[in-house]
Amino acid sequence: MTTTAGTPGMLRPFPEFANCPTHHCVTGSLRHIYNFHGYRISEELLFGLGSGLGFAYFHLKDTDPFFGGRANKDGLEKTAGRRTGVAVTSHATSSARVAQHELRQLLVAGEPVLVYLDMGFLPYFDLPPDYHFGGHVVVVAGYEPQTGQVLVADRDEQLHPVDWDVLERARGSTYRPFPPRHTWYTFDFSNARDPEPDDVRAAIAEVCDGMLNPPIANLGVRGIRKAAHETLRWPQVLDAGALRRTCFTTSLMIDARGGTGGGIFRYLYARFLDEAAIITGDVHLAELGYELTAIGDLWEDVAATFAAAAELDDPAELLAPATTPMYDIADREELVWQRLKALV
Repeated sequence: MTTTAGTPGMLRPFPEFANCPTHHCVTGSLRHIYNFHGYRISEELLFGLGSGLGFAYFHLKDTDPFFGGRANKDGLEKTAGRRTGVAVTSHATSSARVAQHELRQLLVAGEPVLVYLDMGFLPYFDLPPDYHFGGHVVVVAGYEPQTGQVLVADRDEQLHPVDWDVLERARGSTYRPFPPRHTWYTFDFSNARDPEPDDVRAAIAEVCDGMLNPPIANLGVRGIRKAAHETLRWPQVLDAGALRRTCFTTSLMIDARGGTGGGIFRYLYARFLDEAAIITGDVHLAELGYELTAIGDLWEDVAATFAAAAELDDPAELLAPATTPMYDIADREELVWQRLKALV
């Protein structure tokens, strides 16, 4: 039996599945799922409705320091679903056997599945051998039991054939700080609807609160300032190899290569504000999107400096030039979020 288009033994995407290039792995995968179910929506609107933008800096024990531009502790997937009438359910298990059984059941039924996995195990990425990030999201868009392969939809135009055992190794990765824990999502579109202006305003308000009033100093605008300060201490706590790796990863988590859409998600959110202006009828939202795009440009400069540092024998030479602009970024972001909060 084959659940894909074509003859048995041929790996094809599920009927009605249309792949398209995307910017961010989570919202891109959501867009693929929504489109499959006949709900046409932009990746930018999903990102904004999901209150997906933020900032976080962490340096957990036995891990490299981490910059992140995402937020939403309740999950972007569920929050975007709530504001579009889509019931979204998350699933996770410590049992590889259970995870594989549940995934196969969905695939045999012809249902594309959104899964979390460690991108360091995926064969189509050109990453350093010691790079691991378990917060990556893809859609399994085809399955051929006879060959033991799946088709994976990622952020590019191409669908990628991946062996089942490789997929499961990536889903079961234990690398910190984001082990995927065999997480997958299911969706019910029976009550899907268009987002209302109040949905948009509530989503923006959540992001503003997260950036302006974070529960800890590692998050939001305060987190940007803390990251700038703590980065200068990296040479004291990281050896040369870890320092180069961290500089490379930091650049990746800011620019488009890491799935942020560029500017540590600020470009993506600025385009959401354009759509938000149309839905709400408030042109001031789009005007603030212009400023956020300019801030994204500054973040891109920071990423480029970190990338250059990763190529040096002594990356510490460029840590000050990389972080100094972040204080200006924090001041400008603080003003943007204050103005947005006042609007909504």
